[in-house]
Amino acid sequence: MQDVSAGVTEQLAAWSQGDSSALEKLLPRIERELHQIAHRQMRRERPGHTLQTTALVNEAYLRLVDQTRTQWRDRAHFFAVAAQIIRRILVNYARDRAAGKRGGGAPKLYLDDVAALSDHGPNELLALDDALEALARLDKRKSQIVELRYFGGLTVDEIAEVLGLHPDTVTREWARAKAFLRRELMRG
Repeated sequence: MQDVSAGVTEQLAAWSQGDSSALEKLLPRIERELHQIAHRQMRRERPGHTLQTTALVNEAYLRLVDQTRTQWRDRAHFFAVAAQIIRRILVNYARDRAAGKRGGGAPKLYLDDVAALSDHGPNELLALDDALEALARLDKRKSQIVELRYFGGLTVDEIAEVLGLHPDTVTREWARAKAFLRRELMRG
């Protein structure tokens, strides 16, 4: 695994330096992981969701290759940015769907565990996004941890690496962030 991560990191660095052939070499290495992240995320969506995993991966990939100013530090950094992009795609999709429907307000959503969200429609995702934005205003780092964990599927150790924290800190902040989001969603 270390060799694979190192190879990805080297290709990301070369791509950041303007080597377009590095992107071609990198694509097969990252495509599978992007697909896994998107698949995990789509499993949380309601049955019959019209956005397909492959479409989500393709959209995320197009946005990632547009990241010409990003200096990729390593594989974890790349997938952290991918998680943010996937979140934006899903939230924008949910907003578009919700805007097309009548009725109002997101229903209350009880969040026993952020990762346990499943079978919910666009309003619930929008409620989660609003709660996450509220968390970001109070504590950007906790918001980043949720985004990386929930939308990116990164492990505690990977999040610790991306954010330069000890894994125990990530675990504590993840628990506090979930408690905050649970309260926000119950108020919704």
